[in-house]
Amino acid sequence: MKNPASQSATSLPRAPRDDAHGRMTKYFTMMAIRVACFVLMVVITPYGWYTWLFAIGACFLPYVAVVVANVATAPAQRAVPPERAIESSAPTAPTATETGVIRIQESGSRRTPPPSSPDPS
Repeated sequence: MKNPASQSATSLPRAPRDDAHGRMTKYFTMMAIRVACFVLMVVITPYGWYTWLFAIGACFLPYVAVVVANVATAPAQRAVPPERAIESSAPTAPTATETGVIRIQESGSRRTPPPSSPDPS
């Protein structure tokens, strides 16, 4: 049985592909910062307090990157029919041209083609 309530396109969640792409981008960015911390820890001399700062970054950024990458976006809120989102000043039921919303509904029966007229020849 089909759901009679219409789904608003603005209330749909992010596509899983887009969500995964965003999380991978965050992860790879943090891993690049981790590699930079490790290289700077080894290369910069004389060693001092900043060496320890780079070492801490190189050690703890993988944990932070995994935690951040595993946080998915919040689930979508309940679907809102598009008619509720559009303000209408007309006291009667608005038409599709007044609201900008075009509603397509399926009917249970199929339309039969009109009968063809007999050939006049």
